[in-house]
Amino acid sequence: MNGPDDSVNTAHRLAGLRLEHRDLDAAIDRLVQLADNDDISLKRLKKRRLLLKDNIARLESLLIPDEPA
Repeated sequence: MNGPDDSVNTAHRLAGLRLEHRDLDAAIDRLVQLADNDDISLKRLKKRRLLLKDNIARLESLLIPDEPA
């Protein structure tokens, strides 16, 4: 990170990823409720949600300042 603009951009990106993650949670919950749910679609949604979770964790770590040793 080079400055406050980078932090703001990262925070905005993080908010968008969190929103997408919540939307995927809801979509997965709806799909699970269907008696004849599509297993392939469900796996794809879960894989996308996991990728988002990883990206969220990576961006959160960028926002946390390093502590001196």
